[in-house]
Amino acid sequence: MKAALPREVRIIGGQWKRSKLPVADKPGLRPTPDRVRETLFNWLGGELDGWRVLDAFAGSGALGFEAASRGAAEVLLLERDRALAASLNQSRERLKADTLRVQCADALAWMAACAPRRFELVFLDPPFDAGLFGKALAAAARVAVPDGFVYLEADREFTAAELAPLGLVVHRHLRAGQVHAHLLRVASAA
Repeated sequence: MKAALPREVRIIGGQWKRSKLPVADKPGLRPTPDRVRETLFNWLGGELDGWRVLDAFAGSGALGFEAASRGAAEVLLLERDRALAASLNQSRERLKADTLRVQCADALAWMAACAPRRFELVFLDPPFDAGLFGKALAAAARVAVPDGFVYLEADREFTAAELAPLGLVVHRHLRAGQVHAHLLRVASAA
């Protein structure tokens, strides 16, 4: 029997530390666990002052709100489910998160239309059973700045050989239960 998912997650650092975000009961929605988020932001150095961040499959918004809480200058949450996008907007208004925007959009289509080299950090946490990992990684590598980061949560570990053609290299990796967390670096511009 699977453990029940939490109905809320807490922001673990920055100006909104301990603030709660609701987690809807939706298929495929699994918020990034606290321990994994804490490790990720430690890898990134904790503070994201001035960074532009894209949370491409926002879901609960835990990753994007965490980045905004830690000083990111601009955070864009993409969520194609209208009810989830509305919930994210309610949390944004409640926290007065002026640097954070929510857009109801398909992440892959949005990234395909986005100007290249726009974000210092792109979060990718698509539904594991949707078959989106390859397309999402390629799209994120295009919209991230050289030497920027792409964070991927997946149900398996991605190898250096798989990532190299996309211009991505593994910076850090951890496994937490069934989740593989990858912090990837975008290759420098030639």
